[in-house]
Amino acid sequence: MSPTSSPAAGDASLSAARRSRELAACVGGPVVDVLVVGLGATGAGAALDAAARGLSVVAVDAHDLAFGTSRWSSKLIHGGLRYLASAQLDVAHESAVERGVLMERTAPHLVRAQPFVLPLTPLVSRGQAALAWAGFRAGDTLRLAARTARATLPAPRRLSAVETRHLAPALRSDRLRGGLLSWDGRLSDDARLVTALARTAAARGARILTRTRALELTGSGARIRDELTGEEGVVRARAVINASGVWAGGLVDGIRVRPSRGTHLVLRSERLGPLPAGLHVPVPGETNRFVLVLPQGDGRVYVGLTDEPVEGDVPDVPEVPETDVGFLLDVLGSVLDAPVHREDVVGAFAGLRPLLDTTSPDRPGGAPRTADISRRHAVLTSSEGVVTVVGGKLTTYRRMAEDAVDAAVAARGLRAGPSPTASLPLVGAAALRDLAAVRAPDRLVRRYGTEAPDVLDLAARDPRLAERVLPGHPVTGAELLWAVRHEGALDESDLLDRRTRIGLVPEDRAAALDAVRGLVGEAMAGRAG
Repeated sequence: MSPTSSPAAGDASLSAARRSRELAACVGGPVVDVLVVGLGATGAGAALDAAARGLSVVAVDAHDLAFGTSRWSSKLIHGGLRYLASAQLDVAHESAVERGVLMERTAPHLVRAQPFVLPLTPLVSRGQAALAWAGFRAGDTLRLAARTARATLPAPRRLSAVETRHLAPALRSDRLRGGLLSWDGRLSDDARLVTALARTAAARGARILTRTRALELTGSGARIRDELTGEEGVVRARAVINASGVWAGGLVDGIRVRPSRGTHLVLRSERLGPLPAGLHVPVPGETNRFVLVLPQGDGRVYVGLTDEPVEGDVPDVPEVPETDVGFLLDVLGSVLDAPVHREDVVGAFAGLRPLLDTTSPDRPGGAPRTADISRRHAVLTSSEGVVTVVGGKLTTYRRMAEDAVDAAVAARGLRAGPSPTASLPLVGAAALRDLAAVRAPDRLVRRYGTEAPDVLDLAARDPRLAERVLPGHPVTGAELLWAVRHEGALDESDLLDRRTRIGLVPEDRAAALDAVRGLVGEAMAGRAG
């Protein structure tokens, strides 16, 4: 199937009304083929994979789409370069292949090429520069091995000092030797990828149920609770997939997850000035670790990320410790002409990587650093037959989902063919030439693809919806109404914190809250648009 093909024949719209109907139908209803718990990238991907094979699917999450780790990433689709350095060749190749799948077949509207500059400052020795250059060339070899076109990802190249400063004017010019330019995949928004996965699964018949908590899992289903009403019931299934990420161990015995915290800072774009490219800033004392500076195109820049172990209970929303903030500011300050101060940080967020803990509890010398734990994913089947998928990373969500469904099909003897998702376009996807012809602003095309004109049409019918929700931020009322009608948003938090990223800056969230609440109320009453 080409990227211009229709993603599915059914209805891809998610709404409060659809959720209510489908929740009522599946609680105490007929046995379904697959129950998926967790609606992050992997869980939504598993729901799509199973539904695309013709299986009946129910997928639940205690919160919203992309509520957990899947909304806290760097928004990058990595080609696996860092895994080459640690000799994880299979992980590196898998990452490069999955990057190409997203960029060229399944989600070219959401994933584009992102340039990065590694500035060669006095803190980067000539030996380190040579090692980094060799890594970028090896990364390009990975691109070739994955059969990703050169037009999709340009070749790395060396930059003069003048070229480097042109791409990153905020860099300190003193003794700057030049830079190294490389390219990787970049999402418009990680939570939007999850939304697209869930909607494409819904179009294939999957029942996508947010605010539905799995209280207890067995090999034949789950006891669930509607978090909106408090009512409980049972969903019966022939196969159960646990894709709840860092919370996986709380649902299935014997699963040990060692969370790793990745923190990002949020700055206003004007603080760093024009940034045509992102930055790789080497971490002093580390040979293969960088802090990334990621311009977002919405008046903000992200700076990240850390890799720190997290002990104790897993929170719903991780807090950002000041030690992480200080570390990131220190590394960033090592290359800037004018340092960024703590008061310049207008927001911060942290995600927890669900790394599989394979160490023995009595391992001599203690556990390894989370930065050293493999990013390979694992698919584990419990004695009761529950399939758990854990580990991995955002880039390889599709392969993780495929492997989980393969395991469920095998464990339960379900009749299903191989996964078709490597060539199945998500909602809004089209070939790049067709996306370029969509009659809508480029920002909307990068978020909605071929559906961008439909979002514009809402504003054309009601001029109020054409207005920005917040001064200085591009999101309009039409986008919020679209999220309520078609993307499963149920309240203002869904809109501010996941369908858009207004909520990443507390000051902006507070300023937009009343307007968003009013629009949600009108939309639920059927008066908006």
